[in-house]
Amino acid sequence: MAEKAGRREYRMEELAKEAGITVRTLRFYRERKLIPPPRREGRIAWYDETHLARLRTISGLLERGHTLSGIAELAEAFDHGRNVGELLGLGAPTEETPVRLSPEELADVFAGQATPENLAAALDLGYLGTDGGEIVHISRRLLDVSAALVREGIPLADVLAAAGRVRVHTEALAALFTDLVLKRDRTPEDLRRLRPLAKSVVEAELSMALDRRLSAARDERP
Repeated sequence: MAEKAGRREYRMEELAKEAGITVRTLRFYRERKLIPPPRREGRIAWYDETHLARLRTISGLLERGHTLSGIAELAEAFDHGRNVGELLGLGAPTEETPVRLSPEELADVFAGQATPENLAAALDLGYLGTDGGEIVHISRRLLDVSAALVREGIPLADVLAAAGRVRVHTEALAALFTDLVLKRDRTPEDLRRLRPLAKSVVEAELSMALDRRLSAARDERP
């Protein structure tokens, strides 16, 4: 075990011991590209905390019934996803609370529906980003609502597809309100101050639209 630039590094045998697996298993994971390549120093391969986190994730997902092929696809999605800095873009959300999750916790939240396809869809939406061995969800509220819908029996794939459609409409609503305010020589500070009014209008209109839908659904029932 060694320290390099403030990071703890491990030889293969040390890493396997820390992760609670055999060296043979570690070699197998490396050959399957389930973990990133180690840092080479001559003939010595050095692994760090990122490798250890990935190995613990693999063990956790295997315990939850995921296959190695599925884990490999998840790992590829993680590796090609945006990091948390790119996810937050212009800064942390002003009214939303990001949530940090391990891959195992994400799998638990969505009851086995955290598939590579669903993960890729969430990454494309900008709901998820990565930070080392952790996943960051951009909004506690959106995570809780998505999980609640899945518990009600709605497939996560359908939830994410609907979220994409909602995104299109909410972007249009935000643009409409922004234009309404800023074209009258108002400032971005005015827009920030008046944003609760926009949210109230959308909430009221959505509430009334749901009432109309519910009434129509009742009338259509035999």
